[in-house]
Amino acid sequence: MFAVVEISGQQFKVQKDQKLIVNRLDEKEGSKISFENVLLIDNGDEFSLGTPKIDGYLVEARLIKHLRGKKVVVFKKKRRKGYRVKNGHKQDLSEILIESISRSNNLSKKGKVNKATPVKNNSKKIKVKEGQEKINYKSKTLIELREIAKSEKISGYSSMKKDDLIKSISSLN
Repeated sequence: MFAVVEISGQQFKVQKDQKLIVNRLDEKEGSKISFENVLLIDNGDEFSLGTPKIDGYLVEARLIKHLRGKKVVVFKKKRRKGYRVKNGHKQDLSEILIESISRSNNLSKKGKVNKATPVKNNSKKIKVKEGQEKINYKSKTLIELREIAKSEKISGYSSMKKDDLIKSISSLN
């Protein structure tokens, strides 16, 4: 089983019990880290590709140690001008051990809450259509008023201002 996970802006193909060197993480050595940005899962039988990420999967890792990479030499030169600059740096890195790739229960609950939100909005639209006599149109947003005007088949609603929309919707009632 392997997964492609995003860790601090870079994508890595990881497996269980794999050691990985990534850019420095802001955690203490020995602490456990979980990565929620899982982009791909393949466990032999099941293959899932996220758009852009897969909800409900979690990659857990343990930070082994912080280290520094090899020295990178940056040499700048402009020919025939006598300009030469030599600089360099060592990159701060962290070594992590992938402990598990598993399905997470907390993330799937969040996904269900997000899917339930549009249902509530649809029920509000139905209430607007049923009880238009006592509606306060001033408290509605311009987009909501345009949706009401569209459902009432008012022409030219897309270019109307809020006050004009309220007058035209009120005149129909």
